[in-house]
This record gives sequence, C-alpha cells and structure tokens, in this order.
Amino acid sequence: MHISSSRRDVLIALSRGLTFLGSAAVVGGCAISGPNIEATSALPAAAAPAETATANVVKVALLLPSGAGPQVALVAKAMQQAAELALFDRTVTALQLVVRDDKGTPEGAAEAARSALKEGCELILGPLLSSSVAAVAPIAREAGVPVVAFSNDPAVGGNGVYLLSFFAAGEAARLAEFASAKGKRNFAALLPSDSLGRDSEPAFRKAIEAAGGAVAAVEWYPPDLSGMMEPAQRVVDAIRSAEASSGPIDALFLPSSSDNVGRISAMLRHLSLDTGRVQLLLSSGWDTPQAIADERLKGAWLAQPEPAGWRDFGSRFAKAYTAMPPRIASLAYDAVTVAAAFATQPAGKRFTAANLQRPTGFTGADGPFRLTARGPVERNLAVLEIREQTLITIDAARHFGPAQPGLAGTTEAVRG
Repeated sequence: MHISSSRRDVLIALSRGLTFLGSAAVVGGCAISGPNIEATSALPAAAAPAETATANVVKVALLLPSGAGPQVALVAKAMQQAAELALFDRTVTALQLVVRDDKGTPEGAAEAARSALKEGCELILGPLLSSSVAAVAPIAREAGVPVVAFSNDPAVGGNGVYLLSFFAAGEAARLAEFASAKGKRNFAALLPSDSLGRDSEPAFRKAIEAAGGAVAAVEWYPPDLSGMMEPAQRVVDAIRSAEASSGPIDALFLPSSSDNVGRISAMLRHLSLDTGRVQLLLSSGWDTPQAIADERLKGAWLAQPEPAGWRDFGSRFAKAYTAMPPRIASLAYDAVTVAAAFATQPAGKRFTAANLQRPTGFTGADGPFRLTARGPVERNLAVLEIREQTLITIDAARHFGPAQPGLAGTTEAVRG
C-alpha cells in the first residue's frame, strides 16, 4: 500500500502544476451533492444524503479543483471520495456536503465559495491550492463562515482560515525534541534552499536551543542539487573535525523531497560519511522503498503520522473504490471529521472558533491534530526508525495537552 510521493511532495507538485501521480494513486468516482458532479459511489446509499433540504440539515461546502488539469483533477476526485468515506464512517445524518468545482483558479474558487454560501453552507472545506484559498478567504470572512483549507502555504492561513495540511516545521521540531531527549546535544544540518528547508530550519533550531543543545553547522544547497557537493563536503568536514574535539556532532538533519533522496544518499556514500556514528534525522520525504532498503540509512529517524492510521484509511478506501488513494486524500477525510464533530450542535454554535480550535483536537486518518488560530495545523507525530527495510515506531504520537497560544506547528503534548 505504499505510495512513493509524500503528502508534502504531492502538495508542492500540485502548487507547481507538476505531473506526479502513478496509476495506483487515483481511484473511481463518487459524489455527495453539487453541480457537474458524477454520482458513482461504491459506498452504501447512506453515505450520500438526499438533496432535499430539511430544517435539520447542516450544509458544509467542499471546494476542490475538479475542473483543473488532469493530474490535479484526479487528486480532487480522490479527495471527494475520501470525504464521502468520512461521511459514511461518522454516520451524522444531519451533515450534507455541498461539492463545488473551484477549477483550480482563484476566480473559480471565488465563484464556488459564493455559490456554496448562497446555498446556506456554514463551513467551507478546501480549497486545495494556495492561490484559491487566498481568493476564498475574504469572501468567507465577510459571510462569517470559517474555512478549513488544504494548502500547506502558511501565508494564506489565519483570521478564520485553518490549514489542515502537512508542514515541515512540525516534523523538524518533533525530531529535534526527540533527539535532544535521547541525549543528542550538537547538531548539523544540510538543507535545500527551498520552502522545505526554509520552513524546517527555524523550527529545528528553536527546538534544539530550547532543549539546551546547539546547532554546530548549517549548510544550504540549491533545490536542483546542482551545487550540492561543496556544502555537503563542508558539513562532513565539520562532523569529522568535531569528532576530535570535546563536542562531537551527534546528529545530522537531512530534510528532502522524495525525488532527491536517492541522489542525497549516493552523495553520502561518495563522501564516506560514517552514518553509524552520526544519528541521521530525516524528513517524511525519505519514506520511500529505496531509502528504507538502503543499509546506510539503517537506524535513521523520521517524524510523521503513525503508519497504522494511513494503512487503515487506505485499506478502507481501496475496499470502497478498488484502488489506493493519493496520500493527501486523508486531508479531506479529516476535514469532514471536523465538520461532523459539531454538526448536531445548535445553529450558530457549531463551527465557532472555540469549537474548531478545541484544545483536545481531533483524531483523523493521520492521527491526532488540532486547528490553530494562526492557520497551520498542529499534528502529533510519531518518531519512526529505519530497521531491516521497514519503519518501526520508536516513540508514538501523543494525545494533546492544553493548547498554548503561538505554538502552532509544535508537538507539545502529554502521554496518552
């Protein structure tokens, strides 16, 4: 059930209009309600509420780029199916999804939002693309309707827009906290000079310094890897020099997209880095069959959602639609989980900021998460270790403790 592209990689590819999906990453069709939506659900009829409105129906919009390019449209289709699966699982008969095609453009998203609000939707789920979220946000604010969007661009979040996505900062902070708790004190980092690196570095550094550690060496390389060898050599030289001192470097942070992990691993071999003496800290982009099978990466740590949640979601999705979903389909499932949690509350008290930002958060397909006022979702991630060509959980995701203002994207929690 493994899909090679990580959730963050898929989101980045979508934002750039890139082709990234393999044949196993998309599925057949389904629908809830809305114009230009084909109803071919494989779920029981109970999953698709009747079109007839009643006084008890709570309408929630789902904006997806179904009319965009072929690759994006396939993702939109799978996300719609995931939303339907959540509606069926939650069995909240009062909740009706109003599906609208935002066409993958700001103009289309604005039109879809206005249409959904005119139909009486009390919450907007989506859009997926950041430019579309930016277009929808002022329209929703004027109507007093919150938005739970799927973009991973922090700039479009906040002020009533919640970003239910995957953020590098949370992974970086979780790894740094865990490594520090395991006695690591001096760290190095080799970072791509793109959004992955820029988002990761501040959170990584902050978590290390908060634990009393130090970042001894940081090097940046171009995202296309064209000038990677020199900064990589400098990091390796710093690690070797530190071995002879009283403060050796304990761990190396290597965030990467899944497209680049093979070349980075080959570069480590070329530079003869002793990965047995330095703890490797990897991003979720390294969760590929090739990387996990690499003997040099044995013992490396990654922070990401518990694999069991994704496996369960993927299994149920495949049973309903006869194919595996793309990884970001779980975002739509989790968004409907949020909506369903409050659908039975009285009108005007359902989708308040206090409800959406409740300290205990929610449990979705990818484990515990909570929405934050500043936008980016806060996820409780597990730490996994590469062992014998598989990933083993060595520190489980935790239940949330009380929310603290300004800590979105961290993993502050208590043991469950």
